[in-house]
Amino acid sequence: MKKYIAFFSVGFVFGIILILSEVASWFRIFEMFQFKSFHMYGVIGSAVIVGIALVQLIKQKDVKTFEGKSIQVKDKDKGFTNYLFGGVIFGFGWALAGACPGPMYALLGSGFMSILVLLFGAILGTFVYGVLKSKLPH
Repeated sequence: MKKYIAFFSVGFVFGIILILSEVASWFRIFEMFQFKSFHMYGVIGSAVIVGIALVQLIKQKDVKTFEGKSIQVKDKDKGFTNYLFGGVIFGFGWALAGACPGPMYALLGSGFMSILVLLFGAILGTFVYGVLKSKLPH
C-alpha cells in the first residue's frame, strides 16, 4: 500500500508541475512545433538534464527500490536509426494530438474530458505497437 501511495503522490505532483509549467497547454505545444517560443524546449531540456543527473546518482549511490533491491540501469542498445525513427513517429503523434502521454493524464485530472478520445487513441497505438513490435526494426 505504501508504494501505491508513493506512486500516486509522485504522479499527483508531476501533474501539478505539468499544468503549472504550461507543458500540457496545447498553445505551448503549438508554439514549440512552429519554433516560436523557447518555453517547451527549456522545460524538455531541463527534464533531460535532471534525468541524466538522477540516473547517474542511482548508478553511483546504489539506490534501492521500495523492496530493498538494487536498481539496475541497463545500457541502451547502440544505434541511431532506431532512435531517429521512433523519435520522428513520437513527434508526429505529439504534433497531431497536441499532447504527449504525461500531459494527457494531467489534462484528464484537470477536467478536460475530451482528452479521453486522445487517451484511447494512445492506448490503441500502444497496443498496435505491441502487436507489431517483433516485425519492426530495433
